[in-house]
Amino acid sequence: MSSFIADNPATLPSSNADDLRSQLQAAAVAKQLPLIAPLLALGEPGLVVLMDFLVAQQATPTITTGRIYQKLRSRSEDRVQSFLQDHFPQGVYPLPASCQVDYSDVQRALGAEDFETADRLTLAVMCELAGPTAMKRNWFYFTEVAAFPVVDLQTLDQLWRIYSEGRFGFSRQRELWLGLGKNWERLWPQIGWKQDNLWTRYPGGFIWDLNAPVGHLPLSNQLRGVRAMEALLVHPAWTQG
Repeated sequence: MSSFIADNPATLPSSNADDLRSQLQAAAVAKQLPLIAPLLALGEPGLVVLMDFLVAQQATPTITTGRIYQKLRSRSEDRVQSFLQDHFPQGVYPLPASCQVDYSDVQRALGAEDFETADRLTLAVMCELAGPTAMKRNWFYFTEVAAFPVVDLQTLDQLWRIYSEGRFGFSRQRELWLGLGKNWERLWPQIGWKQDNLWTRYPGGFIWDLNAPVGHLPLSNQLRGVRAMEALLVHPAWTQG
C-alpha cells in the first residue's frame, strides 16, 4: 500500500516533524505513545506523520495505532476524517471473519473512547455467544463461558487492549489476578471494583476513561459474581496462540 505522504506530495512534514517521525518509527511500542501529543501539537505536519504511520502499521495494529486513531477521530478537519473513512472505516483492528458474532459496534465505541457504551456492547455480544436465552436475560451463566470460541474472546480482548493503551481487557485482568496469587479480595480494590470493602456502584462509581485503574474494564458479566469472572479468566483463549 502506498504511503499517505506519497499520495499527498504537496504536504510535507517540517524538520521537527521529521525528527518525531524517525523516533516514532524506531521506538518500542511503549515509548511511541508519548510522541503522539507533540506530533498533534505541530498541527498539519504532525497530522501527516500520524496518518502515514497508521497506514504503514495497518497490518499490525498496536496500542499506538489504537491511540493515534482515537486522537485523529476526535479531530474536526475534513481531511483527517476523510482519511480515516477511506483507510479505517471500521477502526484499526481487522475483525477476523471466523468470529461467531460481529464486533464492529464494540470497535466503533472503543475507537470513539466511549468506554461505557463499549462495556454494555461487550456484555451484549457475550450474551449473543452464550445463546438466545442469555440474550433475553441479558447476562450469561458461568457454565456458558467454556463454550465461547477462542477467537471471539481473543478478538474482544484485543479490541479493549488496543484502544486503551493496554490498560483494559480480560487478559490484563488475568495478569493482575495471577500476579496476586488468584486472590479475589486483593484484586477487587486494585482494579477499582471495591472501595473500603464496598462494591463500586454501577454505573456512576466506575471510571469510564483511561484514568481508571489498570484492569478496571470491561465489567461485562463479572459483577454478577466471582464464578463468571473466574470462568473468563481461565478460558483457553489466554493460553492458546
